[in-house]
Amino acid sequence: MTTKYVYSFGDGTAEGRADLKDLLGGKGANLAEMARMGVPVPPGFTIITEACNHYLQNERVLPEGLKEEVERALAHLEQTRGLAFGDRDDPLLLSVRSGSRVSMPGMMDSILDLGMNEDAVRGLAKKTNNPRFAWDSFRRLIKMYSNVVLGVPDAVLANVENKLRHERGVQLDSELPAEDLPLLTEMLREEVQKFAGKEFPLDPRDQLWTAIEAVFNSWNNPRAVAYREMNEISHDLGTAVTIQSMVFGNMGDDCGTGVVFSRDPSTGAKVLTGEYLPNAQGEDIVAGTATPRPVEEMKDLMPAAYDELEAMARKLERHFKDIQDIEFTVENGKLWILQTRAGKRAAQASIKVATDLTRERVMAATDAFLRITPQQLEQVLHPIIDPGAKREVVAHGLPASPGAASGRVAFNPDELIEMQAKDGGAYILVRSETSADDIRGINAAVGILTTRGGITSHAAVVARGMGKCCVVGASAIDIHEDKDEFIVGNRIVTKGEWITIDGTTGEVMVGQLPTTRPELSNEFQELMLWADLVKQMGVMTNADTASDSRVARQFGAEGIGLCRTEHMFFQQDRIDHFRKAILAQEKDERVGALHELLPFQKADFLEIFQVMEGLPVTVRLLDPPLHEFLPLPHDEESLTALAKRLNLPYRRVRERVHALEQFNPMLGHRGCRLGITFPEIYEMQVKAIIEAAYELMRQGFTVLPEIMLPFVSAEEELAILRELVFTTAEEVRSQMKFPETSFKFGIMIELPRAALIGDRLAPYCDFFSFGTNDLTQSTYGYSRDDIGTFLAAYVEKGILKKDPFATIDKAAVGELMRTCVERGKRTNSDLKIGVCGEHGGDPESVKFFHQIGVDYVSCSPYRVPVARFAASQAAILTKRESNGGLNTRSKMMPPVAP
Repeated sequence: MTTKYVYSFGDGTAEGRADLKDLLGGKGANLAEMARMGVPVPPGFTIITEACNHYLQNERVLPEGLKEEVERALAHLEQTRGLAFGDRDDPLLLSVRSGSRVSMPGMMDSILDLGMNEDAVRGLAKKTNNPRFAWDSFRRLIKMYSNVVLGVPDAVLANVENKLRHERGVQLDSELPAEDLPLLTEMLREEVQKFAGKEFPLDPRDQLWTAIEAVFNSWNNPRAVAYREMNEISHDLGTAVTIQSMVFGNMGDDCGTGVVFSRDPSTGAKVLTGEYLPNAQGEDIVAGTATPRPVEEMKDLMPAAYDELEAMARKLERHFKDIQDIEFTVENGKLWILQTRAGKRAAQASIKVATDLTRERVMAATDAFLRITPQQLEQVLHPIIDPGAKREVVAHGLPASPGAASGRVAFNPDELIEMQAKDGGAYILVRSETSADDIRGINAAVGILTTRGGITSHAAVVARGMGKCCVVGASAIDIHEDKDEFIVGNRIVTKGEWITIDGTTGEVMVGQLPTTRPELSNEFQELMLWADLVKQMGVMTNADTASDSRVARQFGAEGIGLCRTEHMFFQQDRIDHFRKAILAQEKDERVGALHELLPFQKADFLEIFQVMEGLPVTVRLLDPPLHEFLPLPHDEESLTALAKRLNLPYRRVRERVHALEQFNPMLGHRGCRLGITFPEIYEMQVKAIIEAAYELMRQGFTVLPEIMLPFVSAEEELAILRELVFTTAEEVRSQMKFPETSFKFGIMIELPRAALIGDRLAPYCDFFSFGTNDLTQSTYGYSRDDIGTFLAAYVEKGILKKDPFATIDKAAVGELMRTCVERGKRTNSDLKIGVCGEHGGDPESVKFFHQIGVDYVSCSPYRVPVARFAASQAAILTKRESNGGLNTRSKMMPPVAP
């Protein structure tokens, strides 16, 4: 069976449909779907992604049969439009656009007005009685084609235009006399010949096929590759190519172009939001080279077209069941929809849209859940400027992506990357407008500020997708990139100076302002309630202080899954007590020093238990090797000062510090091994935990302590330390005359050996908690502190798909976890299973944990809402998959890009 490479759409034809995104790309699939709905789309046809992949994988040879299919589709399009491609009197003009399965705005190439040459431009001028329009279309084609196909930089041709404008004493192209446009196109073609070494092609079919191949090639251009890497999009998808009949918004006063969202992409409010340029073409507004008007002004200029646009936006939103990002053109009063796709929106807007569409019965709540990414929930927690901070506002722009950011000014994206890599500092990218080539700089910046463009310009769209703070169209700012400065009013701000931008208000301020965490919206709270009703896993937090515990509880944590006691020892008022215990030569001396430390440790637990009243608190006994609490062996000054403070002989301190040195401390004398060799440390910690719990219980508090041993690898060490913990707890109970010992006991699974003997360890325990950071480290043999030196090379060469310390490795680490859960439950059916590594906050990992039977995950406080939401999504997806996969309705819903 031969492959069908071309699918036609428009004017009663619709060979594709919305669920063929893998073949037709998002643009082509949605155009076909709109044609089926009777939406006025300019007719055309789409070349499938498989043709692109064939071309790129076969030394840039087009697949057999493609040319014939394209010619048949083109003939059908000519018949439909009543025009002929290449005709000198009445030419059919075409756009050639890219379109991947996953939206990649601005990352690949498109070319408009194909089919123009000197004959066609004269015929078009005569037919339309509008020479300016015809020659302007030819000018646009020369510029776009020469840049995309021939590699002529935009700046080269912009200089030609600047020169002619300067000679004529005008500022804008539109101010050039119409009779100058033929001269301008001739000057542009001469510059192309000079730069590229070849002439601009005048044969329409030559233009078409070279444009198609250029769009195929743009799949692998540097900015597209970088965007896919940043957004974890497969490099194997390829792009479709949509060839479409041109419609023109630059033919006169009853024409225009615009981009609108069916709802506000910053707030989610149900109001048509966007921008419009009268008598202009689409690239003018998307590129941000002109500052457009609010779309509301179209009501007065073209009321009928505006009413139709608003009705069409609602129709498309209900059909695709999501906020829509719609490109449109009005040609001689007639509305054409050029594209629709799921609108990229700010995180707050995404949450509001999902909850509102559920209330409006446009979609089911479970579908709404899947439209929001856990990463978007993280963005909701972005900081805002402290309301009490004094602001010196120097400019206002359009609020393009919410949040607040302070950073040092950088004008060049490449320089920003270098400076950020060197010092790790915060930088704000300041540009007249951004382009797709700036993508790496945008990614490295904490915020973006542009002086031109609107809320649908490149900077705005990309920033929203990345969750970056962004202000656009701050036209009061005058950038002098050659001097590394910008001027606003009477202020000069130079490269490296601090500024602050507020992407919610559009304000630009000088200086570094303090930020604070925002109040969460009602929709956010509602979403979290839905999440808790759906999820099956518990979500706890990693917290070592009362303040962290308080934050986590506010975010819905169901307890503490990891309280690291060593962080308490590092505080200034207690570290010397612990150092004295470490340096002790005799047991009695060590016990005495630890006795001095016990009240500090107990006070910490009293605070945390009160904050987390009624919820479990899992305390991990000491884990790090002891040398981490002491000065470096060769730091004579610190060793001398320590000996003096502790009133110990210098030689004794120095010898003890050297004795505690380890060649490989991460696999050395640490974790429960400390409890075996220095049992007094664990005894003191258990006393502090149990005494604090009983004191609060006597006051009427509900305290649920859990004691956890780290780095267990053998049944025998577990048996010894379990006896130590329970004997010490019983002694405290007896001394405090409490009726019964009440705590749970468990271990961390951080080593492959422990995972494989889970059946032998489980009878000793109430719970297992996977320390996935150490388990990943000990399984791979990677140091989590050093993996950064080779991770990029491993990802680039395909050895690793992702950082295994960020997303769980299912094949090996995950299989060890699965084995441990199965074996542990076999010998202890009541065994509770948790995860307390940072993987507990990673959405993809959370889904896997759900599948293998993990009961709870524990993560940092600000990731608790993300983990709660990820757990609810995992429950929904697992249930759907167990029912034979997603239903057809859900498959046809375009996903929201993160």
